[in-house]
Amino acid sequence: MNEQSKRTAVALVSALGLGAGGLLLGALLANVAALGLLLAGFDIEPTSVEFLILSLFFIQGVGCFGVSMLYVNARPSLGPKLRERLGFEPGSTPFDIGYGVPDLRDFGVIFGGYCTAFAGVFVGLLVLSQLQVETGQNQLGEVAMANPGIVLYLIPVMLFVVGPSEELLFRGVVQGRLREVLSPAVAILLASAAFAGMHGFALVGGSTVGNALVLVVLLWPALVFGTSYEYTDNIVVPAVIHGVYNSTLVLFLYIGLVYGDEMAAAPETLLAALPV
Repeated sequence: MNEQSKRTAVALVSALGLGAGGLLLGALLANVAALGLLLAGFDIEPTSVEFLILSLFFIQGVGCFGVSMLYVNARPSLGPKLRERLGFEPGSTPFDIGYGVPDLRDFGVIFGGYCTAFAGVFVGLLVLSQLQVETGQNQLGEVAMANPGIVLYLIPVMLFVVGPSEELLFRGVVQGRLREVLSPAVAILLASAAFAGMHGFALVGGSTVGNALVLVVLLWPALVFGTSYEYTDNIVVPAVIHGVYNSTLVLFLYIGLVYGDEMAAAPETLLAALPV
């Protein structure tokens, strides 16, 4: 195996490992914290608001944001040592995550990306409903249905916590690492597939076929997020698209809960495609 092949293999392992590791680390810490609270006498249920707060803090805060910042800051010092150990030529490649205040072009990408992501998912889930397959629901959907009073509070959480943190990890770090050795199209596809696949673990219930099809649908917005980052080199752009997309699904759920069970059926289905 030549050095270029080795570099590609290392990039694949490190990028996908960071993506999966960030989410799994956060989930593990959230469950450990919940267990600690249970042992201390607190009543923590999987569908409780308290467990949702723990999950958001550890999965989004520690798993996504924390791992991303750790990688970006540790790479300059650890990178050369790993290169030497792996037998690569000495030297270091700068790694950064592009960010900045969106300009007019970026806002155009945000608007187009949001419309494209939401329209694609809406069509995909409409097809799923016609196939009449049983799909699972993610943790957030379960908590929201059990605690309707918190639904509107989830909108700013989607905008300012979930969207930015997940994009920082999966687009900024995972896709950015893959782009060092792969073409834009391949890097976007692999990062998006990892993003969609990791969210499969958050689905509760549903059939195997139904949940697999949900992940295929979820791949669409992930591709939109990845393409927008590649095009603009500004992580703020996919973060905003992701946050507004999630917020729209949450708003649909709220409308369904307020105006009756018949309207709630559609938002519940949409929540299966909530990338959180």
